[in-house]
Amino acid sequence: MIDYPRLEAILREAGRIAMNRWPGAGNSVEVWDKGTNDPVCEADLEVDTFLKRELGALLPSAGWLSEESAENAERLDDRLVWVVDPIDGTRDFIRGRTGWAVSVALVSSGRSLIAALEAPAREESWRATAGRGATLNGETLATSRCEQLEGARVPANDLAKDDRGFTKVEQPNGIALRAAMVAAGQADLLATMRWGYEWDIAAATLIAREAGASVSDIFGQPLGYNKRDPRSFGLLVCAPTLREPAIEHFGPRARELLAQSKAR
Repeated sequence: MIDYPRLEAILREAGRIAMNRWPGAGNSVEVWDKGTNDPVCEADLEVDTFLKRELGALLPSAGWLSEESAENAERLDDRLVWVVDPIDGTRDFIRGRTGWAVSVALVSSGRSLIAALEAPAREESWRATAGRGATLNGETLATSRCEQLEGARVPANDLAKDDRGFTKVEQPNGIALRAAMVAAGQADLLATMRWGYEWDIAAATLIAREAGASVSDIFGQPLGYNKRDPRSFGLLVCAPTLREPAIEHFGPRARELLAQSKAR
């Protein structure tokens, strides 16, 4: 049984640790690159270390999968696994922008059971428990009931030629917050056509699903977590009535991009 008050305190403290390094609050933070145009900063590691220690003490039987921790194949034998991105949206974080969040999910047998996004720069706490709904700052979430792709709101800075019928809304750097926007009815559709990692989406997809959104990969296939290869290609989070037209709209491009990525 999870001690929810203790978990909540851990999540809030993780957000506080991140805020103490966030340049947007006038703080300084050391930044470097992992070598693949993939920035990381002190706050990523500080939050990761804190969460690994505290969540490990909260639930000693659970394994660990995090963007900023060394891979440990023993997690594959664990029924319960914490899947964590200590700061999803590091680029926004280091630029002093608000589009980042601490992302934490507890996964059981490939499915997210508990999810949290802590976005202190936006004063947002997103939570979900499987079968119990999703909330933002304690208020119940419900996804939109948009029925037409034409005009559907998408978190984007720019739109591809084939997507210019959509309506652009704010695009946080963190994909978790973009998926959460669909959960909150702030956007109607999120679609990606690239490889991504479980820690980016394990929490946000449960929040979206519990708010009533349709969640799958870009081809409409179910997502799973704590896989040997923690990647998946493409993400689709949308109002339920947009699922089939969105798969039809993005599918051909996604298949072409997937084939190109495998040929490299």
